[in-house]
Amino acid sequence: MISHVAGLFTHPAQEWKAISETEESISHMYFSHVLFIALVPPIAAYIGTTKIGWTVTQSGSVVLTESSALILSALMYLTMLAGVAVMGVFIKWMSLTYHSSPALARCIVFAAYTATPLFFAGLVLLYPTPLLVMLVGVAAIFYTVYLLYSGIATFMHITEEEGFMFASSVLTVGMVMLVALMAISVVIWSLGFGPIFM
Repeated sequence: MISHVAGLFTHPAQEWKAISETEESISHMYFSHVLFIALVPPIAAYIGTTKIGWTVTQSGSVVLTESSALILSALMYLTMLAGVAVMGVFIKWMSLTYHSSPALARCIVFAAYTATPLFFAGLVLLYPTPLLVMLVGVAAIFYTVYLLYSGIATFMHITEEEGFMFASSVLTVGMVMLVALMAISVVIWSLGFGPIFM
C-alpha cells in the first residue's frame, strides 16, 4: 500500500498500471489506506487551530476552542471518508457510458488513490497561514487532477480519448461536490454549529 502511494508521486504511469492489476476490496482499501491517510488533515487542523492559530493579521492569531476544533475535525474526517466512497459510486455509474464495467470496489480504490495528494496536503494545516494553505492546496489539486487524467484510462481499461472525457466528467462531479459541501457548511454554521473562537 505504501509503495503504491510513493509510486504515485515518483512514477505515476507505472504505478497506475501496477494498481490496476491488483484486486482490492473496499474494506481492505479503507482499513489499510483511506482510514489512516484521511486522518492527516483533521489531526493537523486540530493542532494548528488550537495550538498555533490562524494568522490573519499582524495583531495576533485566531485560535479555536479545543471542543470546537475537535467537532470540526471529526466532521472533516467523516466528510473525506464519505467523499471517497461517493466519488467511487459516481465513477462506477459513469463507467457505463464508456463501456467499462469495473466493480464498485475498483472505482472506490481509484478514487482513494487519486485523492491521496489532497490528504497529504493537509499537513500544511499544522501551520495554518492562509497564503501557505492556499498555495499547498492549489498544488495538491493540480497533482490530483494530473493523477486523475493520467490514470483513468489505464485503470478502467479504456482508450486515451475515452479516458480524457471520463476524467473530465469525474472532475466536474468533484467540483460540484465541493460547491455542495461549501453550501452545506454555511447552512450548518448558520444553525449554530460553527467554529467557536477563544
